[in-house]
Amino acid sequence: MSEFLSAALTFPAVLFGAALVVVVCFWLLVLAGVTGPDSFDTDLDADSAGLGGVPVAVSVSLLVLVSWFTSLTGSVLVLRSGVTGTARAALHVLVLAGALLIALGVVRVVVHRFRRYFPAEPPPSRQDFVGQVCTVRTGSVSSDFGQAEVVAADGSTAIVQVRQPGPPDPGEVLASGSTGLLYAYDAEGEFFWIAAYDAALAPRPVPREAR
Repeated sequence: MSEFLSAALTFPAVLFGAALVVVVCFWLLVLAGVTGPDSFDTDLDADSAGLGGVPVAVSVSLLVLVSWFTSLTGSVLVLRSGVTGTARAALHVLVLAGALLIALGVVRVVVHRFRRYFPAEPPPSRQDFVGQVCTVRTGSVSSDFGQAEVVAADGSTAIVQVRQPGPPDPGEVLASGSTGLLYAYDAEGEFFWIAAYDAALAPRPVPREAR
């Protein structure tokens, strides 16, 4: 037991041990619902290290865990060797480098085998709103002014810029509270083309027994 504690408190195992404490605290916060396992995905990119395809927190946690275990094993072997002085310091540096290399190789293999369980989701795009029904929120919609509220796939709402080719027919005038259909997006102008929408005229699904 004393040999284990001595190795755990010896460089470089003590460095990875401190990092492991941080990792454990992070996952406790995840279990408590304070944060999410993908909290760092927008800030860090692990693809360049070959660790992409899973949440960054998972890759880093595995890297720290394997590095700590490997460095601890190496530190125990160095202590048992009886080497002292400069030679021991040099061996500890080799243990540090070896632990990092071994951990990186192990985590790459693990990530490669399990990344299929973490399918990449495309980032949200304004194109996702094309074909959606919206509600006009300005007094009227013209060819150069208008705003509407649309519901995203996750249930959240967004206010988007809308335009209507004009002059519209009297029955197609869109005023505040009117329901419209976003049928196209103008990337250059950053607005949606909108048309009047009547739910009663929308195609209804054919009953299964009538197919």
